[in-house]
Amino acid sequence: MDKSEKDDILEKVMIEHGNELVRLAFSYVKDKETAKDLVQNSFIKCYKNIDSFRYDSQIKTWLSRITINECKDYLRSRNYKMERIKYFIKNTARTVLPSTEKTVLDKYKGKEIKDTIFSLPKVYREVVYLYYYDSLTTEEIADVLDIPVNTVKTRLRRAKQRLKPMLKEAKFNEG
Repeated sequence: MDKSEKDDILEKVMIEHGNELVRLAFSYVKDKETAKDLVQNSFIKCYKNIDSFRYDSQIKTWLSRITINECKDYLRSRNYKMERIKYFIKNTARTVLPSTEKTVLDKYKGKEIKDTIFSLPKVYREVVYLYYYDSLTTEEIADVLDIPVNTVKTRLRRAKQRLKPMLKEAKFNEG
């Protein structure tokens, strides 16, 4: 297949399926710009591999599979996990009451809690963050991290066991 044929096919599929693929990617990553980037990557892969497409299925199905794989790769990536941790850090220190004293105390307490959580090994930090701060279910965490559900449950249990004495020592349980 020559370059102009590939260009024509790519242009056609981008017009016909672009918006639908962005919605598909958004359902995985929950961020519009990231979804657009992932679909762009999918189109690049489509262009590079169009010669190997066997037409056993519709091109839309093939593009959807490429997009889903891009999303899953992204969700497993270090960049994604670091973005989630940054979001966690940024939002943990927010306060509920506007008083200056309360704000200072809450920020200090929030920093100590974050420091305590960040002292955990990475495998425990991830599940604690996703479970308590992102409110994901154990099944969703398993999907995001690409690990079995029972592994998520074990890591949560072990993280709680490690955090409990650390938080008591830091006197977080006092009113």
